[in-house]
Amino acid sequence: MCRRMRKGLCIAAGVIGILALFAGAGSAATAKTTLVVALNQDPDILDPSLSRTYVGRIVYEHMCEKLYEIDQNLKIFPQLAADLPSFSDGGKTVTIKLRSGVKFNDGTPMDAEAVRFSLDRHLNMKGSARRSELELVSAIEVVDPQTVRLRLKAPFSPILATLADRAGMPVSPTQAKKLDDKFGTAPVCVGPWRFVERVPQDRIVLEKSKDYFDQNQAKFDRIVFRIIADDNVRLANLRSGDIDMMHLVAPTDAASLRKEGRFDLASVTGLHYNSITINLHNKHGKNTPPVDLGTPLANDPRVREALDLSIDREALNQVAWEGQYTPGCTPISPVSPFYDKGRRCPVRDIARAKKLLADAGLADGYAFELTVTNDPQQRRVGEIVQGMAQEAGFRITLRPMEFASMLKADDSGQLQALVVGWSGRVDPDGNIHQFHTCGGSLNTTGACDKAIDDLLNKAREVSDQAQRTALYKDAIDKMVLERRNLIYLYHQNYIVAFPKSLKGYVAVPDGLIRLKGVSWN
Repeated sequence: MCRRMRKGLCIAAGVIGILALFAGAGSAATAKTTLVVALNQDPDILDPSLSRTYVGRIVYEHMCEKLYEIDQNLKIFPQLAADLPSFSDGGKTVTIKLRSGVKFNDGTPMDAEAVRFSLDRHLNMKGSARRSELELVSAIEVVDPQTVRLRLKAPFSPILATLADRAGMPVSPTQAKKLDDKFGTAPVCVGPWRFVERVPQDRIVLEKSKDYFDQNQAKFDRIVFRIIADDNVRLANLRSGDIDMMHLVAPTDAASLRKEGRFDLASVTGLHYNSITINLHNKHGKNTPPVDLGTPLANDPRVREALDLSIDREALNQVAWEGQYTPGCTPISPVSPFYDKGRRCPVRDIARAKKLLADAGLADGYAFELTVTNDPQQRRVGEIVQGMAQEAGFRITLRPMEFASMLKADDSGQLQALVVGWSGRVDPDGNIHQFHTCGGSLNTTGACDKAIDDLLNKAREVSDQAQRTALYKDAIDKMVLERRNLIYLYHQNYIVAFPKSLKGYVAVPDGLIRLKGVSWN
């Protein structure tokens, strides 16, 4: 008897153990030319200018390369650029040489004009999530077919890291002009694989590109990203051989997979953070004028501090993640060279939390809705927070939502608070600035404080790491200890599982799966 767990994926009761015995050997023996990767969420729109999901960045890694890339040691190196950029005019002029002979996956040349077009699109397209990342760019110049020059309003230390992410992804001008804001339905970039099709909530299919400049990097004819939200279903299909690679293995499942001996597991502490994002002033959509929401959670910092003090981060890590993640209370991961090693997170204090609520006129407690992604791991985090906060007097109602829908609702100001993660960037600016500055492109809370903006903008201008670290420390003090529009909870370990016959995979702290050069043994 067959139990259908997800479209196209079926587990036969009673024989799954038998299937598991042959899964690893079968993968290698049949010399599969298609690799199936299971993601836990469906990406949002596949347009580098508009998208904001972590899982979307995993898909981009294979079809939309960047000017620069990062390695497992967080070092930045050229990808579509020919070399690291040169700086002049006190850091306000950035000159980038491009690889020669590179083509988009529609066969059109990836030259300086195409890069200029793409950067301009990131900056000016309606709804662009890249705008605040590139807001210090005042002009983009084509010097020659293989050279682009950026003029900056002020020195911008994160520029290299910015161009090592979606802001540095050139898109085919031909396809972008043809489809405009529908580009994400049929994206064309530079990559070892090209986009073929997408079935929402089910799969995204890529195939090997005949136009990629280094054909040896793509060992598979096709990559299929399957969307499987349920941890147990992903795990069962890994064991049965229906998928080849499992993304975001839960710590409990990682332990059992290691004991089986048939799978390799790559684990790395990530640049990621997970937080409770609290809506302060967003009623009509992000970056619209701030509105008084009229709720104690939005208006009274004592209520948000009480919520923070009701949470035991160490216990959350133990209960939800078997102690395998890293508790944290800032947007900067301990793997970052900018991490503040002297910072101590707030200790759970129920008595003080109750007093803060009483001082805010809420001695009988306070009720609000907390939205969580509708997957088992994030629902569990929400339930743990719900239980902890209840002891302080909070009555939290959990509202599960599909991830992309949750982000849209957050953007439009429909949510009171949500548990959401950010996959992290190699430069702290990418984890902080656009979320916390007035008008930041990912500032969905509506928070705005000139003193915080000044600190974060100054951190963009100076290049000395010690100076920047000190500026981020001051800014985080204000964001975490005074404002609390985001209450940070932990930093994730990225765990990926695959059969031992799959070789060449290297884990990187940004948590993105990279399949260039990976092959069956």
